[in-house]
Amino acid sequence: MSNNQKPNIIIVDDHLMFRQGLKAVLMAENIATVIGEAANGRDFIQMLPGLNTDIVLMDINTPNMKEMESTQKAIELMPHLKVIALTMFSDEEYYYKMIELGVKGFILKTTGISEVEKAIHDVMAGDSYFSNELLRKIIQRMGKGTTPKSSDSKELTARELEVLNYICEGLNTDEIADKLNISSKTVKSHRASLLEKTGSKNIPSMILHAIKNKIINL
Repeated sequence: MSNNQKPNIIIVDDHLMFRQGLKAVLMAENIATVIGEAANGRDFIQMLPGLNTDIVLMDINTPNMKEMESTQKAIELMPHLKVIALTMFSDEEYYYKMIELGVKGFILKTTGISEVEKAIHDVMAGDSYFSNELLRKIIQRMGKGTTPKSSDSKELTARELEVLNYICEGLNTDEIADKLNISSKTVKSHRASLLEKTGSKNIPSMILHAIKNKIINL
């Protein structure tokens, strides 16, 4: 990612050391320009209108879930704002709520910088991102005791199932296109069809839907 393509990022986390450390790495590795920091959602909302922000790295690991309200308010103020959640949670209902608010990515706070960079790149490119480790935890939690919905899987073509599997494996649009030797435009067309057929609002909700109903086999 070249200098003029670096996204402007705000980091929201209540731990000063974590914010400073993440900022230092993002800047040193030329991944992003950190244009603001906030210790909580309230301070973040106050600074947001005055900044040209592309992405917010939002720590949502708070006991009272106040950052969920801040996320909703931020997206209402700036509908094109991309939110990547930094989390330690593994609760199914919690993820559904965040996805409904419009969060584009989920990464665990224990992840390495390479995964943070991929999440930023994919979200900026219009894709979504789930941490691989987080996906495994979701599969473990949601895959137990569920029965596949045969009507869902029968509606999908063989190619759509291939695309869906790659999406759930964490591949972005260009990576899927390379894997299947098709154009990115065709991948986006399959993705739109998958959203419609699964009744999903966005890609993260489709991933959870596919895992819960065992449409895919990871």
